[in-house]
Amino acid sequence: MPIHELDKDFFWFPDANQWDKEDSIIAVGGDLDYRRLQQAYQRGIFPWNDPDSEILWWHPLERMVLRPREVNITKSSRNLLNQKKFDIRFNTAFEEVLLNCQGIKRKNQHGTWITDEHVEAFLKLHQLGEAVSVEAWRDHKLVGGLYGIVVGSCFMGESMFSKESNAGKIAFITLCQRLEHWGFRLIDCQVYNKYLASLGAYPMPRMRFIQELEIARHENLDLDEVFTNTKVSNEN
Repeated sequence: MPIHELDKDFFWFPDANQWDKEDSIIAVGGDLDYRRLQQAYQRGIFPWNDPDSEILWWHPLERMVLRPREVNITKSSRNLLNQKKFDIRFNTAFEEVLLNCQGIKRKNQHGTWITDEHVEAFLKLHQLGEAVSVEAWRDHKLVGGLYGIVVGSCFMGESMFSKESNAGKIAFITLCQRLEHWGFRLIDCQVYNKYLASLGAYPMPRMRFIQELEIARHENLDLDEVFTNTKVSNEN
C-alpha cells in the first residue's frame, strides 16, 4: 500500500484501515500547522524527520508506552526524590523547555526534528492548554525537563533534556506520579530506546495502542488542576 502524501492546504490524515500494515510511516508532506498537529495526535500520529527532509508522519507498528503506575524508580532515583535535589514544576517555562530540547546534541542524529516551525506550532498548542512542560529547577536555574501533548487521559511525550545528571529523569518520574494520582491511562513514549525501557516503558502493538488511545480520548480531565504546582499525595 503506498504512503499517503499530504496537501498543505487540507488538514487530513488517512484512516487506520488505509495505513500500510508493515510500515510505521503512514504519510509524508503537509506542514506543522498546529491544527494539523491537533488532528495528528488525536489519532496517535506524530511528525519525526531530519531537518532537511520532507515531513514524515509516524504511527509505529510497535508503540513504546508506559502506565504511570508502572514507572521504574530505582534506589538511586528514590534517594534523589527524597533529597529533593530538584524543584519540579509544571508549565512555568514551556518555551524554555522547548528550546532546550531543540538545542540538545543527540548521539547518531544529524540536526533535530524540532524545527522553528515545530516550535511555533507547539507554543500555540501550549497557549491552547494542550501542550505541557515538566521542569527540573535547581538554584533557580532550569536544568532539565520534558514536554508533550495531552489527549484525554494520555500524555504523549515529545522530547526531554538534562543539563545536570538525572534532572530529566526526576522530572519524568514526578510526571508519572502526578499522572497516576489523576488517573491517566497511558504515557506515549513513541519509539523504543534503552533509556525509556530502563524507566519501565515497553512496546505495544499498533492496533492495541489505537484502542487504548480511543478510550483515553474520552476521559477528559481538568488540566489546570492536574498540572497545578501544588504537590499531590503520592509525590515526594
